[in-house]
Amino acid sequence: MALAGCQSRGGPGDVTGSIARSPAAQPRTAADWQAERENWAKRYEANPKDRNAALSYARALRALDQNAQALAVLQSAVLTFQDDRELLGAYGRSLADNGRFREADDVLSRAHSPERPDWRILSAQGTVADQLGEHERAQQIYQAALKLAPGEPTIMSNYGLSLALSRHLPEAERVLTEAAASQGADIRVRQNLVLVLGLQGRFGEAEAMARRDQSPAEAAATIAYLKRSVSQQNSWDLLKGAKGRGQPTAKPPLAQTPDRSADTDRRG
Repeated sequence: MALAGCQSRGGPGDVTGSIARSPAAQPRTAADWQAERENWAKRYEANPKDRNAALSYARALRALDQNAQALAVLQSAVLTFQDDRELLGAYGRSLADNGRFREADDVLSRAHSPERPDWRILSAQGTVADQLGEHERAQQIYQAALKLAPGEPTIMSNYGLSLALSRHLPEAERVLTEAAASQGADIRVRQNLVLVLGLQGRFGEAEAMARRDQSPAEAAATIAYLKRSVSQQNSWDLLKGAKGRGQPTAKPPLAQTPDRSADTDRRG
């Protein structure tokens, strides 16, 4: 699928954002994540009731797309620590990774409280609502998240994709342009803007944006793909692909997205 949604794994607004460490401390390559997985696997296997080991082990598994195994680890941990909201948040996001969106929606709603809302959980809930086709509800959730974290690019990027799924492309472009201009924006936010510009047939602008993160040849390949897709009746599937597994995670052709860190979202 053409372009990435914002919630790739590992950023603060990702599907497991609440269990992330500081961005500087997070592994950034597949090899790093593999080493992280092996380290935490030893600690987890020595004591499956070690809460922190379960969280960190699952985070590494998600970064490596071992979603079923991550879900099993978190499900076991939640049975032991039933009232642990951080674990519930990670479990809900893992359910979304595995396509169990209704269950994810329920679990995420219990992962924080109205008196102590968490914008990361709200952002994850929004992506789940979008996966369920409930775009209006998703947008209300993103708006609530933005009240807690004004200008947060991960939320705004997901919000923009949700607006695009509702076919409100000019508004989606406005939100994504603002997100892409923010200091914390990364390649995934800009890729979403490329996608929305392409869906409007503004391929020159889309290519100029794509070149900020890709070589001229890679950007040209991305735009050629967009042109083919937009000309087809199923071009809106691009957006569904961008939304990914509860959080947008699809990639542009030839684009390098080495940061597979797990813990905005899709999932994003």
